Amino acid sequence: MASRCWRWWGWSAWPRTRPPPAGSTPSFRHHLSTQEKTPQICVVGSGPAGFYTAQHLLKHPQAHVDIYEKQPVPFGLVRFGVAPDHPEVKNVINTFTQTAHSGRCAFWGNVEVGRDVTVPELREAYHAVVLSYGAEDHRALEIPGEELPGVCSARAFVGWYNGLPENRELEPDLSCDTAVILGQGNVALDVARILLTPPEHLERTDITKAALGVLRQSRVKTVWLVGRRGPLQVAFTIKELREMIQLPGARPILDPADFLGLQDKIKEVPRPRKRLTELLLRTATEKPGPEEAARRASASRAWGLRFFRSPQQVLPSPDGRRAAGVRLAVTRLEGVGEATRAVPTGDMEDLPCGLVLSSVGYKSRPVDPSVPFDSELGVIPNVEGRVMDVPGLYCSGWVKRGPTGVIATTMTDSFLTGQMLLQDLKAGLLPSGPRPGYAAIQALLSSRGVRPVSFSDWEKLDAEEVARGQGTGKPREKLVDPQEMLRLLGH
Repeated sequence: MASRCWRWWGWSAWPRTRPPPAGSTPSFRHHLSTQEKTPQICVVGSGPAGFYTAQHLLKHPQAHVDIYEKQPVPFGLVRFGVAPDHPEVKNVINTFTQTAHSGRCAFWGNVEVGRDVTVPELREAYHAVVLSYGAEDHRALEIPGEELPGVCSARAFVGWYNGLPENRELEPDLSCDTAVILGQGNVALDVARILLTPPEHLERTDITKAALGVLRQSRVKTVWLVGRRGPLQVAFTIKELREMIQLPGARPILDPADFLGLQDKIKEVPRPRKRLTELLLRTATEKPGPEEAARRASASRAWGLRFFRSPQQVLPSPDGRRAAGVRLAVTRLEGVGEATRAVPTGDMEDLPCGLVLSSVGYKSRPVDPSVPFDSELGVIPNVEGRVMDVPGLYCSGWVKRGPTGVIATTMTDSFLTGQMLLQDLKAGLLPSGPRPGYAAIQALLSSRGVRPVSFSDWEKLDAEEVARGQGTGKPREKLVDPQEMLRLLGH
């Protein structure tokens, strides 16, 4: 992408404070002062990227920021992606709430950009538009049998137990003994942990009532996490691995043969990767102490990592009606460092299971025909958050860089986009003159029968969820039906 940076925008390599063209100084000063007084900016998406971008933009003393969200409720993946047994990660909601309470910030939920209002309409109403709507799709496996009942994306499964409205009717069949998760990242480990955690340990979390009911009836005893490459290339982090190793009632299954020669290789890898691999190595090869050995012996459930395996086909049951296993190509590694890739050896093996969850990555969707989109990479082409060929349009978060990193990564990334936008504002590079902002969009939405949900509306829903959870000792019982949410608000 870097090689394309300089052709798309006349501003790409500009000096940051490029002087105005000769003879234009008076109007430039007028335009700049108008913008500086009340810059109207909107952010599309209210997850971490959206809120962190808004937080940075509010550093401008007069800027007004409107955040649009297609769900009636805010916070994106913090609400719908973070595992219910990780409540500490959700504490960022307190920071986002402070931002939403700013007198110069407004949240408008139940507004789907691209359907209820277009990006060109937003660009007409605001001095700048930031797209921060995340990655709301999953990468397909693109193998035969992927469409069989018993196969679903880890993203949909996570959305189901976290109350994402579009996944509330997923109804996964957990009547099988073995589940296979294709992928070895943090989402894969989250899904494995939720599948194997004793349900009584989830009763005090914000997992949905429906999901908890299904998990109570689950017969899944073994979960395999399959990866194309080896232990040195896993994408999960040490915190999530530790949780799996210490999971009550479950024991790890790791093949010591997968770790041969690894001790020498890890000497030169970065420290976080080294610590992670050492923990894997110890778990796979060292004899556990008496207490841990007794715990593992009494465990009724198990999880394991299968390395050097690439999915080729989801195998059907004899009647062809559902998934019954996964055919895996055995792989070996070629190349070194980041360029290491898995190549097939020609050998195959079948792994029987009744549930297949694909966790090979999220991807963004194009939001509007007017916005450039790289379908191959699943991102909006940009330079430091400036959308290519569209001055005044920006992006942040996963739709900017791809679905990688943690919340802190998104914070840094979003602050950078906010910084670029404010630089452009200061340099007089954004549209001049006043813009109507939400007043214009409100009129459009009203004419289209769309009733936005404000942040104070959300706080009413929040109070309702907390009240519903109190009866069962949960922090909240999430509302999962948008229509019910709107009815509670009198919409």
